[in-house]
Amino acid sequence: MPNAIRPIVSIFDPMLKILSSGQIREWDAFTISNEPIASIDLMERACRAFVVWFAEHFNASRRVGVVCGTGNNGGDGLGIARMLRDWGYTVRVWIVKGQGQGSADFNTNRQRLPQAIPVAEVTQPGDPMDFSACDIIIDGIFGSGLSRQPEGIYAYAIERINDAQATRVAIDIPSGLMVDGPSTGAIVRAHYTVTFQSPKLAFYLPGSYPFTGEWHVVDIGLLDAFLDNVTTTTYQVQRKDVRRIRKRRSKFGHKGDYGRAVIVAGGYGKMGAAVLCARAALRSGLGLLTLHVPECGYQIVQTAVPEAMARVDAGAHAITELPGVEADAVGIGPGIGTADATAKAFRRFLEEHRKPMVIDADALNILSANAGLIDLVPPQSILTPHPREFERLAGPWSDDFARLNLVREFARRHKVIVVLKGAYSTIASPDDNVYFNPTGNPGMATGGSGDVLTGILTGILAQGYEPLETAIMGVYLHGRAGDVAAADKGTEGLIASDLIEYLPQAFR
Repeated sequence: MPNAIRPIVSIFDPMLKILSSGQIREWDAFTISNEPIASIDLMERACRAFVVWFAEHFNASRRVGVVCGTGNNGGDGLGIARMLRDWGYTVRVWIVKGQGQGSADFNTNRQRLPQAIPVAEVTQPGDPMDFSACDIIIDGIFGSGLSRQPEGIYAYAIERINDAQATRVAIDIPSGLMVDGPSTGAIVRAHYTVTFQSPKLAFYLPGSYPFTGEWHVVDIGLLDAFLDNVTTTTYQVQRKDVRRIRKRRSKFGHKGDYGRAVIVAGGYGKMGAAVLCARAALRSGLGLLTLHVPECGYQIVQTAVPEAMARVDAGAHAITELPGVEADAVGIGPGIGTADATAKAFRRFLEEHRKPMVIDADALNILSANAGLIDLVPPQSILTPHPREFERLAGPWSDDFARLNLVREFARRHKVIVVLKGAYSTIASPDDNVYFNPTGNPGMATGGSGDVLTGILTGILAQGYEPLETAIMGVYLHGRAGDVAAADKGTEGLIASDLIEYLPQAFR
């Protein structure tokens, strides 16, 4: 079955492109020039989109404070304050004034602000910023164009916002948070971020969550034509992308048409990993599955997974040999341990088996513990580490952006696909592209969830999907199954078996 990756543009274009702060400014300028629309009118449109979202989440009994800088983000804040008052909210405004005179659109919205809205100016640290009468604070100090950490009155204002006993909502991006690089110093800790037109790269990284909180995208009508020519290497997977990948089954199809897979998993005390992995592979649409397990796991898998065939290793409690396999895909790692005999068997297998495979868990630990072994991994194989496993493979990093670059570099250098698991799991391909997965929830942070993902990926890869297609589709469906399960059972009660149970609904 075919395993070579087609050019990325033919598979996934148009995907949701994640743009840099500079590209977002260019998108604004493109819209202003080509719609055409005046800059202040585009700002008005953005303010209205924010206010519509705000009114859907907070009723007019909530007292609102808006803290503005003097740039365009502050102009947004002033426009939002005016509209909220028109919609019946009680609003107060603080303007944090630095050295400049303010942007043209800020000054226009300053003139439009009704006199009935109280305005206080903050010109130096220590100026009064009493938020005790506010239920909600809207942060409009800085936008996405911030290039250095806030200092002076700006740091002071951010600290006062964070100290307030109020719900905090950021306009576009929390003030102090960088879009394209690591952030230091004072940053607004928003409970909600309402961002304009498209997500920002920082939103997908774990260190940003304490500042962005729950983020939402609102459409402000930037012209889609700009996206036709702008280039990026960073994307977010969407449901329509997975639908495009998914193959429809023939009415006359039989089990031989849907792939043969071998899963190497399990060891003494860890046969549950093999069972979860196998059941997930079968639920992914796989035609035929063989489990390679140590002798101690034979009766377990024959009982727990009757749909799978079992191949018994010579080792009583661990994998010690991996003879050649006739299969369309192999998944290896869950529960196999890192014993010397297992590591040697894995090395021999890598030397002989050159098809892309799915490598997880203990197989990843064996790779990281044995210098040069990674060079034997077949090109286009899918590696699925969690952050600690990836650190053992690739080394430490200083911040989230450094980690993202390290994932890209590792995938490119070793010609593999890396699925770095977690919230917004990162899928890095050898061609330097990165895809963030939006599905999944905290309830999936439970033992066995990764084993389920390995099974899903192995089952999909065996059906003839290309490795990158497999990774994108499998990770999305794994998270989607978790979301459907959490909607029914809640996040606290979720276990890995639930992901398998709800996988058919995720496919539907």
